[in-house]
Amino acid sequence: MTNGSSITQFLLLAFTETRELQLLHFWLFLGIYLAALLGNGLIIITIACDHHLHTPMYFFLFNLSLLDLGSISTTVPKSMANSLWDNRAISYIGCVAQVFFLFFFSSAEYFLLTIMSYDRYVAICKPLHYGTLLSTRACVHMAAAAWGAGFLNALLHTANTFSLPLCQGNVVEQFFCEIPHILKLSCSHSHLGESGYLGVSAALAFGCFVFIVVSYVQIFRAVLRIPLEQGWHKAFSTCLPHLAVVSLFVSTAMFANLKSPSISFPILDLVVSLLYSVIPPTLNPLIYSLRNQQLKDAASKLMAGFFKHH
Repeated sequence: MTNGSSITQFLLLAFTETRELQLLHFWLFLGIYLAALLGNGLIIITIACDHHLHTPMYFFLFNLSLLDLGSISTTVPKSMANSLWDNRAISYIGCVAQVFFLFFFSSAEYFLLTIMSYDRYVAICKPLHYGTLLSTRACVHMAAAAWGAGFLNALLHTANTFSLPLCQGNVVEQFFCEIPHILKLSCSHSHLGESGYLGVSAALAFGCFVFIVVSYVQIFRAVLRIPLEQGWHKAFSTCLPHLAVVSLFVSTAMFANLKSPSISFPILDLVVSLLYSVIPPTLNPLIYSLRNQQLKDAASKLMAGFFKHH
């Protein structure tokens, strides 16, 4: 029986064996990665530098961008490097780190998105209580809770997954180390405990999703009472994209982690993993932040000042 300790490296999924397509994959992922770096980096710097943006909503957006940067940096650079050097290998420690950090950043981001829906609910439905319910201390505590819960969740799943004996080789059928694909390498029935933990996490995620949906339903109901059509448009154009991104993130992540191992189509697995690990960190800056006029103005002012001094 081959134990995990005797495996020194894993082999990740190669997108293609053709050299030209490998390079195309490298440039495509480089473009996506640079877009995510630019968008999230701009938001982080703008919010940090402009004291007018030191409010609860922008504080949470700042944290979201940090988590997005961490999330996409866990998977995409390694995949790019493997395509560039025509290589499939990732070290055992590198694989453990990928599982841990992806679970950490994704879990923390999801908890943060739940908190952000509460922030919007209070801002629109209980504006007179906003300063009390979302004081600086409360916001810091909520953000810390999201990061802490993500850390504990990742620690539990990573420790549990890599404590299993692995006796089905070392080929991971995914472009990064993902728990369901590691579980496929474990000895028969020994992975049922981790599958149970994934189920508990999924139930928690579903609970958060219900909370988010209920928050937005309350927001829509409050907005529909406003006679101004402009107010309707503003609230719906803000909330609906948020809800769409959260739905995509939750549905694809839950599908990837909970589907039966017997349902395994490499193309389907690949598309689903891209939809929850690569697309949200790239699109979140556009959907949550850069459509916001105040943030756009602050970012423009910051860039104008930067180019002026250079």
